[in-house]
Amino acid sequence: MSARSTTRKGAPEMSMLSTVSDYLPFVPKPRPQFVTENGARVHGLIAEYASAPEVFHAAEKIRDAGYTKWDVHAPFPIHGIEHAMGHKKTILPYIVFSIALGGAFLGWLMQYWMTAVDYTGFTVQGKPYGAWEPFTMIIFELGVLHAAFASLIGMLMLNGLPRWNHPLFSSERFLSASQGGFIIGIEATDKSFDPEATRKLLEETGGTDIEIIEDED
Repeated sequence: MSARSTTRKGAPEMSMLSTVSDYLPFVPKPRPQFVTENGARVHGLIAEYASAPEVFHAAEKIRDAGYTKWDVHAPFPIHGIEHAMGHKKTILPYIVFSIALGGAFLGWLMQYWMTAVDYTGFTVQGKPYGAWEPFTMIIFELGVLHAAFASLIGMLMLNGLPRWNHPLFSSERFLSASQGGFIIGIEATDKSFDPEATRKLLEETGGTDIEIIEDED
């Protein structure tokens, strides 16, 4: 089975819309960039590798080729694979820190409004109305609470989770990755993806049993 191109215009916008539609079923998917001979949407290509060293070195070559929307699937963690794939440092700590500061500020603002604006008839520890010292515990707790939710929700969003289904689950070869197989999958929404050129690259890196993965609409 082969794939053919339908369009290459507006690829970044199409990729973003496609990502949203994966997690929100009511969002229509954009017109596919690539389809198979029978008209099915192409999700990407996968190739199998014989061992962890082979898939590691293949990942380095795919990284150097400029691909960004791809992944390595293996039955166990491979030391250093994130560097071989060119993964950058996650922005999650900055997200957590920013939302934690927002939560702490919200805790201070809430208490200031209650004690210095809305109700000034209650003195705490003899402090002036609006003094920050009695607010410390609530400020701390709301900062920690917002940080906890930000880390959980941010991690799920950055990993594209949860989602209803994934096109790779339709491949029996992909499922072997949990039992001893080593798989590299490159998505069709990658700006560098081309059916023939990408297949050739996977072959040159030692990939075998290259398979086109269809994406059900």
